[in-house]
Amino acid sequence: MCSRLMVLLLRRNTGLEDEPLEPRSSGARECVKDGWMASTEAANDTSAGDGKPSGKNKYRKDKPWDHDGIDHWKIDKFELEDNPHGLLEESSFATLFPKYREKYLREAWPLVEEVLKQHNIKCKLDVIEGSMTVATTRKTFDPYIIIKARDLIKLLARSVPLEQAKRILEDGMACEIIKTGNLVRNRQRFIKRRQRLIGPNGATLKALELLTGCYLLVQGNTVACLGTYKGLKQAKKVIIDTMNNIHPIYNIKAMMIKRELANNPELTNESWDRFLPKFKKVNIKKKKVKIEKKEYTPFPPPQTERKIDKEMASGEYFLKEKDRHFMKRKERQVKQAEAKEKRKLKREALFTPPTESKKKEKDVKVVDSVDVTALKQKIKKAQVKKRKGKQ
Repeated sequence: MCSRLMVLLLRRNTGLEDEPLEPRSSGARECVKDGWMASTEAANDTSAGDGKPSGKNKYRKDKPWDHDGIDHWKIDKFELEDNPHGLLEESSFATLFPKYREKYLREAWPLVEEVLKQHNIKCKLDVIEGSMTVATTRKTFDPYIIIKARDLIKLLARSVPLEQAKRILEDGMACEIIKTGNLVRNRQRFIKRRQRLIGPNGATLKALELLTGCYLLVQGNTVACLGTYKGLKQAKKVIIDTMNNIHPIYNIKAMMIKRELANNPELTNESWDRFLPKFKKVNIKKKKVKIEKKEYTPFPPPQTERKIDKEMASGEYFLKEKDRHFMKRKERQVKQAEAKEKRKLKREALFTPPTESKKKEKDVKVVDSVDVTALKQKIKKAQVKKRKGKQ
């Protein structure tokens, strides 16, 4: 039925309405089809010439509110006018906090209540149970603010100060608590890599904060991140790579280069791979310790002596219980006396004066006898020379 109607429509458009319906060849069908398409295009052109929309644009209307100056990705602030009736049900979230965090939370809790009151959220601090709870009220109009309040108490539990944690309530801000404790099995290795992430005097962590625009806090087995979604993605990659034994300086260097390239509009549609550094993993070969092979002996090593065998060899096994206790006490007293003597000598060493180094005496020539006559002649000669010089 549908095919017959299509044929009738084609015949009307092509001017073949008076001719009888007969089976046509494939070539005839092509001619009919071409004629119909030409007629429809002509009809569209004529209607377009009248200034009226036709074809696919028939039902389209002008949208004066939509123009090129509008930012379609912008998220408008959620106001009371968007949800004047509030929420139907109460939602609440609770989280536990460690004992060492109790003192700070007690002091800062009035400020937490004040911050959450601006968003119509109530909060409760339970010191006995060690938990924080946030819940919506009848005045709450923003349905997503309870999720933000939940993230706030999570950050406070992970030692993030309130001045930084309250930024999570702003639009466009997000947070993530990255668990790094289960990424490295060896505890000593984990501590070294965590210190590598912090850097000397926190320099590496500060550089990451500047490049990503996020607040980072390393606490125990977790790293708390607070910032934009893009910054969180970059920070998480660097943290996980550091725990997987990739030094953070490599990622920081690549991020600095990308930051400079982003300012160049000519490289917007080009690949940046040629500018980024490529680091190769170098395995340092360790010196193999030569293990000296022991001489092969078919006989097994001698069996270690039991405690009873040692007592039998020393004769202690055959003593009575009273005598055995007396011997042990006597040995203990001898050891205590030796230790006492060592401690006494150590204390007395503080009061012993240091040995003074003796100064070397200068060798003085000692003349046994003086020739008086030679000395008189010498003086007379000097006086004569003096007189001649005056004349």
